Amino acid sequence: MSQYAFYLDMSRCTGCKTCVVACKDAYGLDVGVAFRRVYEVVGGSTTKDEAGCISSDCIVYYMSLSCNHCAKPVCVEVCPTRAMHKDPDTGFVSVDTEKCIGCGYCHLSCPYSAPQVDPRKGHSVKCHGCAESVLAGDSPVCVLSCPARALQFGPLEQMREKGVVAEVAPLPPASHTLPHLFVTPCRDAQPSESDQVVVGNSAEVQ
Repeated sequence: MSQYAFYLDMSRCTGCKTCVVACKDAYGLDVGVAFRRVYEVVGGSTTKDEAGCISSDCIVYYMSLSCNHCAKPVCVEVCPTRAMHKDPDTGFVSVDTEKCIGCGYCHLSCPYSAPQVDPRKGHSVKCHGCAESVLAGDSPVCVLSCPARALQFGPLEQMREKGVVAEVAPLPPASHTLPHLFVTPCRDAQPSESDQVVVGNSAEVQ
């Protein structure tokens, strides 16, 4: 089986969300549905001392995230109709919309919230890796649209050589699903499950 993976250079990502918009435009996604989301991760504080001097140790960094087409996709494990499946030839995790009943188990189980139930369509939808374009030799639309060239997509071994497995807050430990997402962490990146940072745009990405 071939396997593809994403790579994100966090030191280059500016949080512009061009990848999000390009994906939504390419696939005509409704309001509230997104195959890719950008998390704004913030931490630190600003204080004023007795002399009135202000100091700050605030940090912010961005995590662009879609489906990681995991080695152990829990969405596939919990799907009662086997609509969610991992392609044996490419490793892409996809939804068979003819089988999907819209129960939402995939969304509830995925630690990355990659699958979502589209209320208008009545079934789950998710990033499919732009499979047709990739198999034709092109890149996913999110990669092509990134103005900072922070995103890449390709064979697993090539992406693994570029970075480390993604275990950066707000992501869970990689052992949960073995995600095929590799990153070059930025200077301020915090480890998974760190209590030093929070998602600053939680209403946007939930």
